[in-house]
Amino acid sequence: MDGVVKRYEEVTERVAEASRKAGREPGSVRLLPVAKTWPVDHISGLLRHEPGLMLAENKVQEAEAKATECVEQGLDARWSIVGHLQRNKAKFVARFADELQTLDSVALARELQKRLDTEDRTLDVMIQVNTSGEEQKFGVEPDAALTLARELAAFDRLRLTGLMTVAIAGDRAQDQSEVAACFDRLVDVQQRLRDDDTVTGCVDDLSMGMSGDFELAIAHGATTVRVGTAIFGARDYT
Repeated sequence: MDGVVKRYEEVTERVAEASRKAGREPGSVRLLPVAKTWPVDHISGLLRHEPGLMLAENKVQEAEAKATECVEQGLDARWSIVGHLQRNKAKFVARFADELQTLDSVALARELQKRLDTEDRTLDVMIQVNTSGEEQKFGVEPDAALTLARELAAFDRLRLTGLMTVAIAGDRAQDQSEVAACFDRLVDVQQRLRDDDTVTGCVDDLSMGMSGDFELAIAHGATTVRVGTAIFGARDYT
C-alpha cells in the first residue's frame, strides 16, 4: 500500500476513535488532508484511493497549478484554501477552489464576490478567527466575527459554512489547556453567531486542530481537522 494512503487510513481511524471518545456520531468529523508543498506525484496515490477527496493548500497559486495538473492526469480532487488570502489573489480562488477557510474581511468578501460573478461560481467560506491572540496570526478577533458574519449576507456568491482557527502551537503553549482554550473560544463564537437572528449563513462547521492536536480539537467540538504531516510526512523546507 502507498505510504501516504496507509497513513491516511491510520489518521482516519484516529479521527474515528477520537470522535467515539467524545461521544460524537461516526463520520461527523471531516478529515481534510493538507498537501501544501507536496507535488502531485506524492499525492496521486491518495487521490486514486479516494477519488473526489478535498485537499487543502496554503498558497492559492500553488494550489491552482496542482489542480490543473490533477485534471491533466485524470485525478479527481476538490480544493480548500487554508492559508491567508490577499485580495489581489482572489481571482485565483474564484477560478477553481471549492472552499476558502480564511475569510477575514468585508473587503476580501467583496473582491471574491466580484471575481466569482465573472466566473459564474459560488464558494463555501469560513470566517477565520484569531483565538490565540498572537499578533502573527491572521483572522478576526472573536468579538468581530459576528459583525463580519452579518455583512456576508450581502454577497450571494459566498456560502458561509462555519468558522476556522489556528490554535497556539503546542511548543509555545504552557500546557495543553492553553491549546484547548483556543478551541473553546471558537465554540463560544459559534454559539454567539447561532444565537443571532441577523446571521443568515450557516456556522455548523468548526475547522480546528492539526497534526499535533486534532484529537484534542475533536474532544472540544471540531467538525473539520486539517492534517498534513501525519499523512504526507515531514516537509523539507531547506
